[in-house]
Amino acid sequence: RVSYDSTPIWQKRITYAYGFELTGTNESVYNFNAGKRDRGSYFIAALPLNIQWDTSDDLLNPTKGYRLKLTLSPETSVRGPIRPYARTQIDASVYYPVTSNIVIAGRGRVGSILGIARDDLAPSRRYYGGGGGSVRGYGYQRLGPFDPNGDPVGGRSVNEFALEARYRFGNYGIVPFIDAGNSYASSMPKFTDWKFGAGIGGRFYTNFGPIRVDVATPLNKRKGDSRIALYISIGQAF
Repeated sequence: RVSYDSTPIWQKRITYAYGFELTGTNESVYNFNAGKRDRGSYFIAALPLNIQWDTSDDLLNPTKGYRLKLTLSPETSVRGPIRPYARTQIDASVYYPVTSNIVIAGRGRVGSILGIARDDLAPSRRYYGGGGGSVRGYGYQRLGPFDPNGDPVGGRSVNEFALEARYRFGNYGIVPFIDAGNSYASSMPKFTDWKFGAGIGGRFYTNFGPIRVDVATPLNKRKGDSRIALYISIGQAF
């Protein structure tokens, strides 16, 4: 992998990465034809590429500007029949200072996998939703299609949206937020059947970035979903 990245000392306007990936895995996967869970071996070759345009003023605590990231990864199975396909994703975020201590931040994500059936994909190469970096309030990778046992199987597309109001007073902050999104079996994301999560977070600002504590709840609670989810991290959610 060759990359040109931002660092806390030097934040760059344009960053990129490209390279070659060869992966071999043995994964548990639900076989819908047999109606049971099996294990399968996958050998995948990929040429991942991403490029990002970043006008934000800080890596860990942006207060103005925007970011746009494009990701493309042509891939193929190298075990058995050649099955070329492409994983694509667009991530965007924007930061708008309303006052000196209030920032409105928004994030969007759209991803699609083209050229292959979902059940021919290794589970680890599929799209999932839910969790601290996705739709808060839902469990990690708990959004999207499920098998008959209630376990997530992933999909070929995903879309997500988040909105935060970041209020800072001194070294502390309060952040109410709402997230939405889902992953889908189809190769193109649908803008229906979104799952929503909402909550409030606390921030403690340090010299190296904010410490984040978010508490969220699912607004479309399903069987098996927890009522409350807690996330602790360094840096803003996006």
